[in-house]
Amino acid sequence: METACREYDSAILRLAGAANLDIEISLPMRIATIVSTCMSAVLVSAGAQPARMARDIEYGQAGGTSLRLDACVPEGPGPFPVAILIHGGGWTTGDKGGSNHPGDSADISPWFAPLTAAKFTWFSINYRLAPANPWPACFEDVQTAIRWVKAHAAEYRGDPTRIALFGHSAGGQLACLAGTGDGADTRVQAVVGFAPVTDFELELPLRHGVWSSVQNLLGCPQGFTPEALALLPALSPVNHVRPGLPPFLIVQGDADRTVPVQESRNFVDRLRAAGVPCDLVLIPGAPHRLLSWTECDPTYPDRVTAWLRRTLGVTLPAP
Repeated sequence: METACREYDSAILRLAGAANLDIEISLPMRIATIVSTCMSAVLVSAGAQPARMARDIEYGQAGGTSLRLDACVPEGPGPFPVAILIHGGGWTTGDKGGSNHPGDSADISPWFAPLTAAKFTWFSINYRLAPANPWPACFEDVQTAIRWVKAHAAEYRGDPTRIALFGHSAGGQLACLAGTGDGADTRVQAVVGFAPVTDFELELPLRHGVWSSVQNLLGCPQGFTPEALALLPALSPVNHVRPGLPPFLIVQGDADRTVPVQESRNFVDRLRAAGVPCDLVLIPGAPHRLLSWTECDPTYPDRVTAWLRRTLGVTLPAP
């Protein structure tokens, strides 16, 4: 302590001399400085860790393709709840960074800031796209990503026992289907579907039997084959609902002209009938494009993160 005081006195006197000041070093001044220094050391040692972003992390390999994700860790020691983000794009386009065509209907960048502000560690994944990689390549990649996140979440200050899946549109189909799985290695604690495709058989007649993105997904770009049509029920999350699933939140604009709103209503009804906790948020006037949703309801991101906190049992630290 005496050494610290002498060093403090010398430093103050040097500064005072440089400024042509005549000062007297008092005991309160010494105490205040030493306490401040000690508190700074305590904060550092307690893990006041900065936020960080890591890009293009390999989470697996499949079919000669390196599967990559981006990870964002909020400021603080954690462990934080985890969100795995699955982009849309009709199973044929899209990107973990938001979109490979920023601003389009598949752009998921509106998720990033609210999740970081809500103290979630989040992982945004790329997966193999059709038509080069037909079904079930994309779904297998989502399952691989879930397993990887469970194994590595702690390295990113994440809690592997509190994982939520996020998916929009085609990504919503992948998230909801993964959420209905029964494997312990891919089980999650919550699913949030944003305008998710949950019933291919309901949609196909509305599209007059022509659905190019699904045709590409199933390897029949010239038209649906009997074999491809026979796969549609198994690809539809609505047909996999059963008791014991994790809670679901479905969010959609009521002006969506891409995925029928009735599809989400039916899915929610099926979940509730099975006793699965489920909520539906309809955003008045919102289209399919995520980037437009806050224009219609600026509060919806807070409502989503509040639902996640309740569902995952997250308590925010005191300010």
